[in-house]
Amino acid sequence: MENLFRSLNISNTGIRAERTRMNIIAQNLANVNTTRQNGEKTPYKRKEAIFEELLNKEKAGVVVAEVVEDESSPITEYNPNHPDADKSGYVHKPNIDLHFEMVDLLTAARSYEANLLAGKLFKDIAERTISLE
Repeated sequence: MENLFRSLNISNTGIRAERTRMNIIAQNLANVNTTRQNGEKTPYKRKEAIFEELLNKEKAGVVVAEVVEDESSPITEYNPNHPDADKSGYVHKPNIDLHFEMVDLLTAARSYEANLLAGKLFKDIAERTISLE
């Protein structure tokens, strides 16, 4: 029975990690056009969740170890009428690819759903096991 609850915990850690990942992706999508942060002409930097496995006897599963900023160069676009354009007329936009973010969001959502289903299956098995005893 203990292994069953450990399996449920693994599923729960996956749910929490994927929920955090989806929140970060949503933040990236919401800031796709953010060219100013904290009053500075600094574009938003794409963020990414880094997962870490828990592989010890008491706990198992996955956690978000850290959230890192993408250090790739911002996208430059010529738009001299933009309020955040530099002296040459270029605007520095976030380094966010909408297509990549949407695929990443779908992947995270599918993983989230798979962990939910696994949790439900573990619950059903536990209920059946208890009813047999």
